[in-house]
Amino acid sequence: MTNETDGDSDERSRSLFGTRSTARGQRQAAIQPDSLPPRSARSRSARNPLVVVGHGVITFLLLAAILAGAAAYYGSREFEARGPLAEEKSVLIPRGSGTGDIGEILQNAGVIDSAFVFSNATRFLKTSDDLKAGEYLFRPGISMREVMETLVDGRGIQHALTIPEGWTSQMIVDRLAQDEVLVGETPAVPRDGALLPDTYKFERGTSRAQIIARMESEQKEALAEIWKNRSSTLSLKSPVELVILASIVEKETGKADERPRVAAVFLNRLQKNMRLQSDPTVIYGIVGGKGKLDRPITKSDLDQQTPFNTYVVNGLPPSPIANPGRAAMEAVANPSPTKELYFVADGTGGHAFSETLDQHNRNVARWRQLGQQNDTGGDVQPSPTTTVEPVGSANPDETAPVEKNGKKKRVFNDPVQNTKKDPLLNKTFDLNSPQNVPKVN
Repeated sequence: MTNETDGDSDERSRSLFGTRSTARGQRQAAIQPDSLPPRSARSRSARNPLVVVGHGVITFLLLAAILAGAAAYYGSREFEARGPLAEEKSVLIPRGSGTGDIGEILQNAGVIDSAFVFSNATRFLKTSDDLKAGEYLFRPGISMREVMETLVDGRGIQHALTIPEGWTSQMIVDRLAQDEVLVGETPAVPRDGALLPDTYKFERGTSRAQIIARMESEQKEALAEIWKNRSSTLSLKSPVELVILASIVEKETGKADERPRVAAVFLNRLQKNMRLQSDPTVIYGIVGGKGKLDRPITKSDLDQQTPFNTYVVNGLPPSPIANPGRAAMEAVANPSPTKELYFVADGTGGHAFSETLDQHNRNVARWRQLGQQNDTGGDVQPSPTTTVEPVGSANPDETAPVEKNGKKKRVFNDPVQNTKKDPLLNKTFDLNSPQNVPKVN
């Protein structure tokens, strides 16, 4: 029997869960919801292609940033780390080399480990355009950063070229032509006296013309300064005359302390209208720019008519006979305060000076005695000069020694002896008497 309560219950069941079997055994339907909840729809914005691409780009950039950071950290360590170079080495970076080329050169030379790291680091630091060509000397273990700084600063290897005082311009140009570090054509030979002898430093790749230009510039600057600071009593009229006389002084003596004194002798002779009678001028008149004579001066050389032979012409030669150094020019600009008119070799490498011809004649007699003793094997050695004349004697580099028994030996040679130019002609001196022979200073 079904009571009302049960009926109400069944009705509620049917309304909530659907049809169910009756109590008489009929099969009831499965309990099912009246309807399934609708599926949530995917956001249209999430399906937008631009959003999808944006997410991919962000992911890619994030990964790229991570990789870049790792690479930068690794590269920084490599850039700062000690390099592979085991011993000091010079490397030439040619002109026009790009950053990549420079890196390859350095890596191939064993200076750095990685051309890739070096090239990219210099680009990152914005120094790639500042790397300078040149020849560089790298120390062992130098880091890539230090290599970069060296190339940016241009601290290349400095080569040195020394030009001795007293060389002619032709000799200087010939020396430049022989230098294997310099480049370029051999320049035209400048006039003598236009170049300043000195030691010049330069980098590989410097041209010969650049060195000549530097020597000319240095000479102009030095001469201007020396002329400005010359003695107020100097009788020379122009800087050109100063260089001419300085070139003679340069060839007459190699002793620094004698230059002002030799300069004074020539200046005193010029003021008295006396001929300079200097052997180096005779030699220059014969060989010109060659600078050296391959034989001793002869008596006929002293009579040879050339514009430079100060035995036969008055005053200064028409132009310098060599390129004098700064010291010789300063000596002429500020000569010693002396009245001396003569000097001759003293047998010790220097010269004996005198104010009078009589004193000079005695000094010449002494010098000849020393030379004769040397030729006969005496104990006293003469000056290394090979000629003598009434004023001075030639630089030992001006004439060649005589070969004897396969060996070069300087022999006494006096081209004025027994000639009209001989200051001792028909004169004799007792060289053993201190009263007759002045002391050689």
